[in-house]
Amino acid sequence: MTSTADTERWNGRLWATLLVVCAVVFLDALDVSMVGVALPSIRDELGLTTSELQWVVSGYVLGYGGLLLLGGRAADLLGRRRVLIVALAVFSGASLLGGLVSDGGLLIAARFVKGVSAAFTAPAALSILTTTFAEGPARNRAMSIFAATAASGFSLGLVLSGLLTEVGWRWTFLMPGPAALLVLLAAIKFVPRTPQERGRQGYDLAGAVTGTGAMLLLVFGVVEAPEAGWTSPRTVLVLLAAVLLLAAFLRIETRKPYPLVRLGILRSGPVARANIGVFVLFGSYVSFQFVVMQYLQIGLGWSALETALAFLPSGVIVALTSTKMGAVVDRYGTSRLVAVGAVALLTGYLLFLRMDSAGHILWVILPGMVLLGAAFALSFTSLNVQATAGVDDEEQGLAAGLVNTSIQLGGAVILAVITVVLTANGQTFDPDALRPALLVVTGFGVVALVVSLFGLRARRQAPGQPEPKETLETV
Repeated sequence: MTSTADTERWNGRLWATLLVVCAVVFLDALDVSMVGVALPSIRDELGLTTSELQWVVSGYVLGYGGLLLLGGRAADLLGRRRVLIVALAVFSGASLLGGLVSDGGLLIAARFVKGVSAAFTAPAALSILTTTFAEGPARNRAMSIFAATAASGFSLGLVLSGLLTEVGWRWTFLMPGPAALLVLLAAIKFVPRTPQERGRQGYDLAGAVTGTGAMLLLVFGVVEAPEAGWTSPRTVLVLLAAVLLLAAFLRIETRKPYPLVRLGILRSGPVARANIGVFVLFGSYVSFQFVVMQYLQIGLGWSALETALAFLPSGVIVALTSTKMGAVVDRYGTSRLVAVGAVALLTGYLLFLRMDSAGHILWVILPGMVLLGAAFALSFTSLNVQATAGVDDEEQGLAAGLVNTSIQLGGAVILAVITVVLTANGQTFDPDALRPALLVVTGFGVVALVVSLFGLRARRQAPGQPEPKETLETV
């Protein structure tokens, strides 16, 4: 499929397509933020430990991160519209199931199924956007609207979750179900059919099995390690199996004429840095949210609504500014914006290290959330543009799957590390017990800054390269 939106004037059909894919990411962001606020209530009603509670988040990440590469390639091969519609139907059913169960294990299973469905909706939606809007100003504008919608979903999810959790945490799981059905109907009507590549390219079944198996075992091993122990036989065997499957996957992909993942795509410096950047950005923030939301509700005794409102400024900033980010990217390029965003991210995390038993809304929480919102506004759109720039249309699903895999693996790996730190300090949520976890989160903020500086260095070494249409230079 060739990109069609290459002018400033978009017709009604293009706007309808954009609104549908934005609704998909809106639902995904809504679901993530609503669950975060509800975690303490879920813990109390179902009697879960910190490690078990982590699985309410990590079960979703396991399905999402484990199957994203397959989901992205399936969108390319089977047709992006078809994959999007089927996955939305599964997402809706899993939402309803999650709101009806009364067992922690079943809740985690529902979250896993929802993660699997998101592994197909997310790359399908993003690749529909990137193949519909031509690379350059049109795509940057569409991507900024896409990012603003995600931020709006996250912000609205915080407020709705605070309100709904006061009634009952189950409503935070039930509400996305009917909304997903409405988006499904809109996708059937407005998203154009895309050609399948079945006749031109074969299916890399061996690559799909080994690659998906490696991702599932890697995510499972990492998120289970805090409970089982990093040196336990189970953890070691699971991670070893993941490494062996990954080695087999890489060997298969280098020999297949039409691989599931063309490894050469990662020889692009901007694409590689973008995937590392979103890994750290999302993973550190999910972990930060996991720690601070429980601190505010359990340590300070705040209500779910008060906690949601504390996180609201960051989402509002992204929602209000992201629609303008396309023009900002056109003017300054992705590398500079990612670097400034990394500085804001690190500074926001450093502020929260000053948290104490008083909370301090005005000089810790509010300015910290403003800085984190600025970090996401500057970085998220830029990293997504960078991750898909210079990639051919037939591999946009692959590029979208890679960047979304990096996002979810970041959430799984960094959250697992933070959970280890939390459990090492017991089940308490006072500032002294939480500060080591926040220090580790801040360390990942340092990593984000270092990666962004490499991007600036590469840009200076190739001053003639246009951004965001970076050429595919090797790392």
